[in-house]
Parts: sequence; structure tokens; C-alpha cells
Amino acid sequence: MSLRLEKHEHYVDLVKQRDGLECDVCDRSYGDGFYCSECKFTVHRKCAVVFLLKDIFDHPSHVGHYLKLLTTGAPDHTDPKCHLCGKNTKRILYHCSICKLNLDIDCIFDYFSDQQAHLNFSWHHHPLHFISFRLHLQCDVCYMFRRKGYFCFQCKLVVHKECVSKIESAVITHPFHARHPLKLLTDGAPDYTDPKCHICGVETANLLYHCDMCMFNLDIGCAIRNPERVSLSKLKVHEHTLTLMPKLMFFVCDACGMKGDHAPYVCVQCDFMFFHQKCAYLPRVINVNHHEHRVSYKYPLGPGDWICGVCWEEINWSYGAYSCSSCPNYAIHSRCATRKDVWDGKELDGVPELIEDIKPFKMNDDNTITHFAHGHNLSLNKDTEEGSFCEACVLPIDSYTSYKCSKSDCCFILHETCANFPKKKRHFLSPEPLTLRPQNQRKKESICRACDQVFCQGFVYSTYRKRNFDLLCSSITMPFKHRSHDHHLLYLKLEVDHTKTCQNCGIDEKEVVLGCLKCNYFLDFRCATLPYTVRLPRYDDHPLTLCYGEKASGKYWCDICERETNSKTWFYTCKDCGVTLHVFCVLGDIRYAKPGGSINNNVELVPNNRSSRPLCHNCHCHCPGPFILKDFVEECFCSYYCFSRCKSWMSIVKKEKGICPPWAL
Repeated sequence: MSLRLEKHEHYVDLVKQRDGLECDVCDRSYGDGFYCSECKFTVHRKCAVVFLLKDIFDHPSHVGHYLKLLTTGAPDHTDPKCHLCGKNTKRILYHCSICKLNLDIDCIFDYFSDQQAHLNFSWHHHPLHFISFRLHLQCDVCYMFRRKGYFCFQCKLVVHKECVSKIESAVITHPFHARHPLKLLTDGAPDYTDPKCHICGVETANLLYHCDMCMFNLDIGCAIRNPERVSLSKLKVHEHTLTLMPKLMFFVCDACGMKGDHAPYVCVQCDFMFFHQKCAYLPRVINVNHHEHRVSYKYPLGPGDWICGVCWEEINWSYGAYSCSSCPNYAIHSRCATRKDVWDGKELDGVPELIEDIKPFKMNDDNTITHFAHGHNLSLNKDTEEGSFCEACVLPIDSYTSYKCSKSDCCFILHETCANFPKKKRHFLSPEPLTLRPQNQRKKESICRACDQVFCQGFVYSTYRKRNFDLLCSSITMPFKHRSHDHHLLYLKLEVDHTKTCQNCGIDEKEVVLGCLKCNYFLDFRCATLPYTVRLPRYDDHPLTLCYGEKASGKYWCDICERETNSKTWFYTCKDCGVTLHVFCVLGDIRYAKPGGSINNNVELVPNNRSSRPLCHNCHCHCPGPFILKDFVEECFCSYYCFSRCKSWMSIVKKEKGICPPWAL
């Protein structure tokens, strides 16, 4: 993300590093900040306040001349040391061009700190200044980002105006540490203590409460924002009262079998059973998206060779876990079962289980059904149907068994397999149940939330929040075995700012992938669901087979677009003819596409079967895919990627055209 700092001419990038950033203002390494690629400086968020300061004319050590902020270090013809403290200056400093002297930012901050302050608190030993931040700064009390607040130039303390009243006094008595009073510190935890909060285990910031005698630290969040209760009773996972042990200590949680390092809840009656703070609130009965039945918490799980139905790792049966009463061999780790992408957050203890009818059709007789998606009866059909496409998967019927509408003037037809898709099911792609529905062709096309591919016809599985998944992605089961890898692949929901690169296409995925963590092997859903065999009209005699890359001494060329085929990535090939074809040239980037279809209400899908292929209006390449997108002004596009890029509002504003799709580069 790029943005502008006050009084700085260049854009800067927001950067984060786990080990912290070395700042060109202060000597500390922590947190996130900003980087200017032009001036080559890095500055912490809080230290960026220096860009709000005006040029200084009346500095007590240098009266009569202006001191100007520089961001590229001390000029070559000057002494790089600070005129006041004698330390070497960094890239950001103040400079007098007349006297050729330099001042570091710490000395400048000392100067501003000595100016008349807006507020003095008994609990802070430096004056605070009220500042309007151009960039949102995180408050050391509420941890929220806002534009206005009080700032300490010496310790970089930030307190929003609304949060001042939350700090009652410099000394408090708190139930988490009732033995001694806690003193408010504003410049971080003392060096002789572990800087982590003894309750939440997170490293404390500038503001915290501290006990010198016990070396106990309590961050502001745990002190004033929804603090954990000292004792818990009437829990779902344990029958006795649990008591909080406010210490940094190592333990193994009896509810989940995972290690902990801070403030567990303890049951004294059960010989000190330990519980993570979160695990003490575990639900008793829930639905998970990896299993069709409800699962219930059980402690201990009991002897057996248990494998978790989510992560497929071993479960230690001496600890708590979730199991299914209907499936005696099914169990899930407590932590896996209550993940946000697995559980919908509903406790079902005491809620009667409703048996839903999920059958997609009613059997009228041995050969006739009434399907929920069609108003007429469908008859079993074993004849070859050339030129007919299944209404669900939009693939040719060919010689597969199907169900066909009994009315002669109705062309509705389904593969027998597609007719059996359940109306409702649980699937790992969503913690909510998925409902099968026909895609409304009169509405705008949908995009599958798993593979990010557009589809304009066929059946989809949807959540009640209208998140759509196509039939291919929603038919994957766990563990997923793919021909390209020796081990099974698991569904992985990626954390924020974490990406995984697809082994085939090389595109970075930010949300979901299928992967083998042991081998660091990942596939996006688009590549994972590519068909292994395909038939094209121009290669009618032989099927095309997906090749998962190979080492080749010479070059391969695509028989359709006549561009080079990278032999290390996946491609389609005919074992009899020896041709190689790009995946996109064979399949395109629109699922459920068939001749006569349309997207965006007025963009027609035209078969790309003529001897001369038209030029794409966006990337200016010959259209290689199986379909051409033609809009109402007869502009042609090789793909939905090029169509959406050319028609998007941002592309029109920036006039961005001629950018090739990622598979063409």
C-alpha cells in the first residue's frame, strides 16, 4: 500500500517485518512502518510524526536560522554528527544549510517536549501534546487507529482523547493480582521482567501495569477491556469451577492437548487439570463443515488410533476432542473443530436435530423422476446424445446415462451423476451449509469463491450470504489425492499477509489453496480441478491428456496459439499425435461455457473454430481459447480476464490496455 507522508514529496510503502524494522529516526527495532524507495529511509509509524513538524526557526541551540528536515542523510560537505549530543545522525535529520550543522531527531523531539504541553498527567513523567495525525496512529490504550490524540515526543506514547478517562490512576488494585497494588508504567516493561502480559501472553507495549515484588505485568487491554474472569463455573466442557492462574507458565491443556505458556484455568478438584482460556469456553455439541453429522466434545477421547478429520494428524486420545456418535471412528482435534473456517459458531447443546430432505429428486418409477430444478418429469435415457449439454455441469452428454425431459419441446437434460447432487450439504469450503441451485442466466455471471473463475450457466452451490462455488470445487473431498503429487493435499485457509504459490501456474494465492505442508507443495483450485482428459473437435480421434510438466531438452510449441509451451508447467498433450497445448488454449477461463451462452447479459460466447482467429481488443493477441467473448459493439476478447480488465472502471480511467493475461506472459 502506497501513501503520502506530510511534507514529503514521494510516496512511501507500508512495510511489516516479523523481526521489527530498523528505523532511521530512533535506535529501536520493532513494529511496522514506512519505506521510501526514493530516499531509502525507513521510519516507524510513531516516528513518522516528525513529518508533521514544521521547519524550526527558534531552536535554543541555533537561534536565527531555519533548521530543515532532510530524509537522505547528512550532506557530504558536513559533519554527520549531531551538533548537540555528538551521536552520528541517521538518514532523517534536521540541517542548517547556512551553518552546515546537523541535529538528530531525538534532540529535536527533546526540544518539542520542552515546549508548552497541552496536557500533563500524574501517571506520566513527560508532557503530552495534542496532535492531529495525518496517518492513523495506534493508541496504546485501545489499540485502535485514529487521526487525533495525545503524543509524547520522548517515549512515543499515543493516547486518543477518548481513552484518557480509561486510565483511572497511576496505581490500581486488580483481581488478577489482588496481593499487591499495580503501578502504571508508560515506557514499557522493565528489563528485569519478561515483557509478556501474564494474562494474555502478548508482549506488552508502552502502557502496562506492573508489580515490582512479583515481576508481574498486565497490559492495558487485559486491565480495562473485557478482562477474563478469575473463576468460571457451569461450563460446557467441565463440571467443576475453574480458577485462573495468572502466571507465565508452561502447561498442556487437557481440553485440546496443545501446549500453553500463560495464565491457564485450573481445576483443583481434578488434580490440577489445565485449560487454555479459550478452551474453557469450548462448546459441547456443534456442526462442522468436514462431516455430515453433529460432533460432541468428549474428555478423554478414549483409546484408539484416532486421526483428525480436518488436519489428518494423529489425535492424542488421553485429551479432549470432538467425536461423532453415528460414526464410531470419526474424531476431530478440539482446536480444528472450532476454527472459524470449520465451525459456524453455533452451540447446539439442547437444540433438537432436524432431519432435512436433501434428496434432489422424487422417484416416480424405475425410469422417471421429478427433479427440484425442473418443472417437468425426467426420464432415464441411455442413448447417445450428440450436441446436448448437461444443465448442471454444462459438459456434453455424449454416451453417458442421463435424465431427459419427457416433453418433446423441452431440451432440459442432466447427467445421471449430476442429477444425484444433493440439494444441501456441508463442505470444507464454507462453515455454512451449501445449497444447490441452478444459475439464473438472466443475472450477471457469478465467480466461484474457490477457484476465482467465472461461470455463467449450470448449477452452483451457494451459502445464504450468496457465496458461490462451482460443482468441480464443491465436489472435492478431503483428503484430496491429486495425480501430480504423491501425498494427499489438504484445504488450507491462509492467514492475512500470507501467500502460497501454485506449483503449476506460479500465481500467488492469498485466501485458499490445496497443499502438502510436508513437501511445501501447493495448488490453487483452478489448477487442482483441471480435467485429466479432454476432447476437442479438432482432435476428435484422440483424447488430450494433462501432463504435469517434464524435463525436455528441446522446445515445445502449442499447436493452437503457436507460442512456446513451458515444459516445466502443466500442458495438454496427445500421446498419439505428440502435440502439446497450453491449458488455457484448451479450456479458456470461463467455466460452464457452451455455444450460445452469454455473460454480463449482452456479451456472447462465440466458438473460436474459424481458420483465422480474431485479435483481442485488450491484449492484441490472437484469441487462442475455445470461446471468444463478443460484446454489443462487436469488440472481441480472448478471455474473461481481458474483458473484465478492459471494461472495468479503473482501466477506463487509467487507460490500461494491452496488458496480457498472466498465462500468456
